[in-house]
Amino acid sequence: MWELIKAGGWLMLPIVLSSVVAAAIVLERLWTLRSNRVAPANLVGQAWRWIKDGQLDASRLKALRADSPLGEVLAAGLANTHHGREIMKECIQEAATKVIHGLERYLSTLGTIAAVSPLLGLLGTVIGMIDVFTAVMMQGTGNTAVLAGGISKALITTAAGLTVAIPALFFHRFLSRRVDELVVAMEQEATKLVEVVQGQREADFNGSAPSATDKRPVSLAKGN
Repeated sequence: MWELIKAGGWLMLPIVLSSVVAAAIVLERLWTLRSNRVAPANLVGQAWRWIKDGQLDASRLKALRADSPLGEVLAAGLANTHHGREIMKECIQEAATKVIHGLERYLSTLGTIAAVSPLLGLLGTVIGMIDVFTAVMMQGTGNTAVLAGGISKALITTAAGLTVAIPALFFHRFLSRRVDELVVAMEQEATKLVEVVQGQREADFNGSAPSATDKRPVSLAKGN
């Protein structure tokens, strides 16, 4: 492995560094974007029990906010239940903007690595071919070792760049889709709680259909 890196020249250094950063981001995001961490299944039911039993106070809201990203979104709405549905919705959307930004953390860096790595490989190819043509101009075509070295540098850097870029692009798309799925799940849970609190839905958290008169979801998308 070290021989290949050495043969690829100095451009292998940023490529290898990019691979390390990409691997770290992928592992961190896979751990962070787990469903049971972002949107725990029973969190809405727990919040409703606190409301029903009259136990929802500042300390409970603080605990809910620290529990998970979904808890942070729900706490923002529950802190404003007495202002009506629209104010609850606005508060939830404001909290969701921060939460979604946190879920998308480092994904732009991963996408940049996926885009830049092939270009670094291409640059290595160009430099390798320049070495080849320089050797031809200086020594002719008789020194095959020099020619092979330049071609080898070109091929190694290209392969290395693609080796980093392909999985980085795959995981960027995968993790972006994962964030979208989690946002939809949080939107459904937030809608469920708002409708129950405002009396527009029966307090059933076992997956039954809502009996609300207003079934418009609370959108967590930015700008809605």
